[in-house]
Amino acid sequence: MMLIAQNPMTFIYLAVAVFGLIFFLIILAVFANYFRWWIQSVLTGADIGIWDLIGMTFRKVRPDIIVRAKIMAVQAGLAEDKELTTKALEAHYLAGGNVPQVIRALIASSKAKIVRLTFREACKIDLAGRNVLEAVQTSVYPKVIDCPPRGGPKQSLEAIAKNGIQLKVKARVTVRANLHQLIGGATEETIIARVGEGIVSAIGSAETHKAVLESPDVISKAVLARRLDSQTAFEIVSIDIADIDVGENVGARLQADQAEADTRVARARAEGRRAKAVAAEQEMIASIEQSRAQLVLAEADVPHAMAEAFRSGNLGIIDYNKLRNIQADTEMRRSIAAAGSAPAPRTQ
Repeated sequence: MMLIAQNPMTFIYLAVAVFGLIFFLIILAVFANYFRWWIQSVLTGADIGIWDLIGMTFRKVRPDIIVRAKIMAVQAGLAEDKELTTKALEAHYLAGGNVPQVIRALIASSKAKIVRLTFREACKIDLAGRNVLEAVQTSVYPKVIDCPPRGGPKQSLEAIAKNGIQLKVKARVTVRANLHQLIGGATEETIIARVGEGIVSAIGSAETHKAVLESPDVISKAVLARRLDSQTAFEIVSIDIADIDVGENVGARLQADQAEADTRVARARAEGRRAKAVAAEQEMIASIEQSRAQLVLAEADVPHAMAEAFRSGNLGIIDYNKLRNIQADTEMRRSIAAAGSAPAPRTQ
C-alpha cells in the first residue's frame, strides 16, 4: 500500500492488468462457448462468423440449430439457392418454423429430382402448419387412401345401377402431394368424399350391374375424367377398385312397396265409392218411403172424393159397381201373376 501511495502509476498498471485479465476471461468464455460451432462452420463452408453466432444469442436464436441446418444445406449442395442464407434461417426460426425439417425437406426434394421446391416455398408450407417433409415424401412416394376409410362407419360404398341392383364397392386411391396447392388446398377427407361421390354417380349411370361387374375399370375411368383433385393438396394418380359385391335388389323392393301403396290407395278409393253408394241407396230408400207416404195420403182422399161424387150426382151406383169389378179383376190378376212368378218347389 505504501508502494502504491508512493507510485500512483503502479496502481494504474495493476488496474489495467486486472481489466485485461477480465477481458481475456470473457473472450475465452465466448470462444469456449461458440468455438466448436464456428470451427464446424469454417471447416464445412457454412460461412457463419463468430460474431454472427454471438448475435444469435442476443436475438434469442439457438446457434446449434442454425449451424447444423446451414451445414446440412451446404453439404447437400443447396448453396445454389440464393434465398437460403443465415439470416433467412434465423428469420424462419424466429417466426416459429421448424428449420431442420425445412432443410431435410429441401434435401429430399433435391435428391429425388422429381419435385422442385425452393426455400421460400418450403418456409411457407412449414409456417402454414403443414408437415413439409411429409409432403415431399408423399410427392416422391405416392400415398394410398382407402375409400371409404378403414375404421369408418361404413365398410363399403353403396350404389344402385339403373336396373335396381345394389353394388357394394371398396376403392383405393393413390395420390401424390401437390406442393403448389398444399397451402389452402383441401385435405384427404375431401378426396375421399369426391371419389365416393364419383363412384356412386358412375354406378348409377350404368344400365345394368352386370356391365359394372364385367368392367370395374369403367368406374375408375369415369371418376378420373371428372378431375376430382382440383383445388386439393393432392394429385390423384390412380383409382383402383379393390372389391365389388352385389347387394339386394332395391328396384324390386321399391316396386313392391309402390304396388303395396297403390293397393292401399285403390282400397281407399273403393271404400269411398262404396260409402257413396250406400249413402245414395239410403237416400233412395228414404225417397221411396216418402213416395209411399204420399201415395197413402192420396189413397186416403179417394173415399172422400167418391162420397162427394155420390152427393153431387157425378157418380152413380152402376159406375161404382163397375169400378169395384175392375178393382177385383186387378187383384185377381196380381194374385195369379204372383203365383206364376213363385219358384217351383224342389223335388226330393
